[in-house]
Amino acid sequence: MALKSAAIPAPQRVDNPVARLLPIATTVLATIISIQPAHIPGYAALTPAFTLMAVYHWTIYRPDLLPPFALFLVGITQDLLTGVPPGVTALVLLLARGVVLRHRRHFVNRPFPFVWAGFTMLTGGAMMFLWTLHCLLDAVLVDLRGTVFRAVLTISMFPIASFLLGRSQRTVMGAG
Repeated sequence: MALKSAAIPAPQRVDNPVARLLPIATTVLATIISIQPAHIPGYAALTPAFTLMAVYHWTIYRPDLLPPFALFLVGITQDLLTGVPPGVTALVLLLARGVVLRHRRHFVNRPFPFVWAGFTMLTGGAMMFLWTLHCLLDAVLVDLRGTVFRAVLTISMFPIASFLLGRSQRTVMGAG
């Protein structure tokens, strides 16, 4: 006797080309916002991880429209534009997508606090992974305070990003 899995409703088919590009376009926009220079000392190191927010949202609600190859290209582009060793952001985004896909059923059709809690855990893991990777690549123990502050800033900005991404999803794709 086969066990019935907690089925996630299949996303509605999207025929509108603009709607099909929305996840990639908003993820690219999040990347552009993330790399925009600000005239605040130290801001670049403490920019919220907007790209991670977009990846989390779209992996939960429309993973079919945000393929891994697109994430790889977005990550490599962000790395090249910010001076990070190429592949670091791509790796983080692809790992984040994989983790969220594995646990997606816990967040679909759930109240926002569950979604936010999942993002909090993902951000904590992603920031610690990045911190460890930077320590290893630079062969020096990087101050953890900047990483913690960036994680807190990212987590606190997520409700706004989630609202905007959800609103754009409903506007362009309809309910779903």
